[in-house]
Amino acid sequence: MYRYDDFDAAFVAERNRQFRAQVERRIDGSLTEEEFKPLRLMNGLYLQLHAYMLRIAIPYGTLRSAQMRQLAHIADTWDKGYGHFTTRQNIQFNWPRLRDVPDILDALAEVEMHAVQTSGNTIRNVTADHFAGAAADEVADPRPVAELIRQWSTDHPEFQFLPRKFKIAVTGSPNDRAVTAAHDIGLRLVEREGEIGFQVLVGGGLGRTPMIGKVIAEFVPSEDLLAYLEAVVSVWNLLGRRDNKFKSRIKITVHEHGIEAIRDMVAARFAEIRPAFSGVDQERLAAITAQFAPPAFRTASTAPFDAAYAEDPVFRAWADTNLFPHRAEGYAIAQISLKAHGATPGDATSAQMRVMADIAERFGHDELRISHEQNVVLPHVHKADLPEVHAILRAHGLATANIGLISDIIACPGLDYCALATARSIPVAQEIATRFDALKIEHEIGDLKIKISGCINACGHHHVGHIGILGLDRAGVENYQITLGGDHTETASLGERTGPGFAADEIVGAVETIVETYLAERASPGETFIETYRRVGMAPFKAALYPDTAKPAVGGASDAA
Repeated sequence: MYRYDDFDAAFVAERNRQFRAQVERRIDGSLTEEEFKPLRLMNGLYLQLHAYMLRIAIPYGTLRSAQMRQLAHIADTWDKGYGHFTTRQNIQFNWPRLRDVPDILDALAEVEMHAVQTSGNTIRNVTADHFAGAAADEVADPRPVAELIRQWSTDHPEFQFLPRKFKIAVTGSPNDRAVTAAHDIGLRLVEREGEIGFQVLVGGGLGRTPMIGKVIAEFVPSEDLLAYLEAVVSVWNLLGRRDNKFKSRIKITVHEHGIEAIRDMVAARFAEIRPAFSGVDQERLAAITAQFAPPAFRTASTAPFDAAYAEDPVFRAWADTNLFPHRAEGYAIAQISLKAHGATPGDATSAQMRVMADIAERFGHDELRISHEQNVVLPHVHKADLPEVHAILRAHGLATANIGLISDIIACPGLDYCALATARSIPVAQEIATRFDALKIEHEIGDLKIKISGCINACGHHHVGHIGILGLDRAGVENYQITLGGDHTETASLGERTGPGFAADEIVGAVETIVETYLAERASPGETFIETYRRVGMAPFKAALYPDTAKPAVGGASDAA
C-alpha cells in the first residue's frame, strides 16, 4: 500500500495551510462566496442544500485501518457521527462547519489522506477495481498505475483548468468491476504475447448525455501509458467546449469529432511528447509497485469455515452472496454490505467504521477497500477466520447477505442533501429494499442491480443499472423514470427508458411489477435479469408496466389503427 514520502507530506501540509488562510478570509468577509467558491472546490468543499459537504479522496478505494479510524474520529468530532461512501470510492461528510474544515484536513494529513482533486475542472480521484491485488481473475494489480496517475495528475500545470471534470478508472481483470466504459478514460490491463499493457477507452460518461466509451487504443505498452494519457487530455483540453458546460465533457468532443479523428490527433500529440518521457515515470512506477507487494499470506486449515458453512444457514447465506474468490489458496474476499434493509445506501456510522478497521487489523492484513457500489471490502481474509468475522459484523449490523441482490442498491444523496437534485433517492432505495425483504424473494431473484439518481447528473449511475431509476421534478411533483437493460461491466450498455414516469407512491410497485415479469419470463432459475432482458427485450416489461396502453379502443379499433 502506498505511503507518503517527504514531498507528499510537505505538499499536503502547504495546501492545508493555504486553505486555512482562505477560510479565515471567507469568515471575516474578505472573500465573497463567489470568490471563495473556486478555492473551496479545489479542496473538496461543496455547498449543499443545507450545509457544506466535504468530499475526501480515497485513491483507488484503498484504506488502512488507521485511516478508517481517523474517518470515524472526524465523523464524531466535526460531523454527525457518520459518513457516506460514494460511487467514486470517496467518502463525504455532510455537516461540517466551515471554520472546522481546516482542522479536518489537518487530521486527514496525519494519516496520509486529503481532499485534493475531489472537485473542480481537473483530473479527479482515480478509481480502480475494488478487488485489486486480490481477485483470482486478475491479470495484474491495477493500483500501482492508478497511484502513478494520481501523482502525475495532482496539480499538473496543464490540467488544472480543464473544460470540465475528468475521471479515470483502471481495472486489472477482464471482468470489469471499475465501470471503465462510463469514464472519460477507462484503462483495462491486458496481456499480449507475455507483455502487460492497456486497452484504452475514451469518451464514456453518464449524466445529461450518457455514452459508452470507445476504444481509442487496443494496446498501449506500460512504458508509454503516461505519455499517451497526457496526449489524450492535451487534445481534449484544446478541443473541449468551454462555451457550454453541458457540451464540455470529452464524450461530447469524441462524439462531435469522431473517434477516428480523435485517435489521429492523440497519435500526433503522443509522437510530439513521448521523447520528453525519459523513463523517470517507469522508475517511479517500479518504486510504487514495490509498495503494493502482496501481504504475507498464511497457510492454515479451512475447517472452521467448512464447519460453519455446513452447520449455520445464516453464515452460509452470507458466504454465498458476500464472498468472492481470492488468488491465494485458503483466502477469500469478504464484502461488507452497507445496505441493510431500510438503511441509507453507503452510510456508515463512526462505530461501524471502527469495527471494520478492527476487523481489517485483526483478520485482513490491515487493508480495506471502498467499492463503487458503496460497500466496503476486506480483500484478504483467511477462510478460517470468516466465521468470527461474520459474527462480529452481525453484532454491528454489517452482515446483511445481499451483495449483488435487489436490495444492494446504489443511490445518490438526492434531494435530502444535494442542491442539484430534483427528487429524493434515499427513501426510494429504502422502500424498495424493505419491500423485497418482506417478500423474502431476493435470493430467488438473484443478480439484479438497481441504481437510483436524484437528477440527470446521474451520480447514482442509473443509466447502467439493470433497473435504473431517475428522479425528476414535474411541475413541483417528484416523478421517477425507469430504464431497463443497463450494464456497468465489460459488456457495458445504457438502459432503455420504459415509458412515462411514476409518482413517488407508485415507483416501488412499478419495480415489483418489473421483477414479477422477469420471474415469469426467465428461461430458468439460473438466467439472470440482464440475460432475460437481452433475450426478450422491452416489450413484456412495458406491457406489464403500462397495461392500459395495450387495451383496444372503444369499438374494437386498436391504437395502431
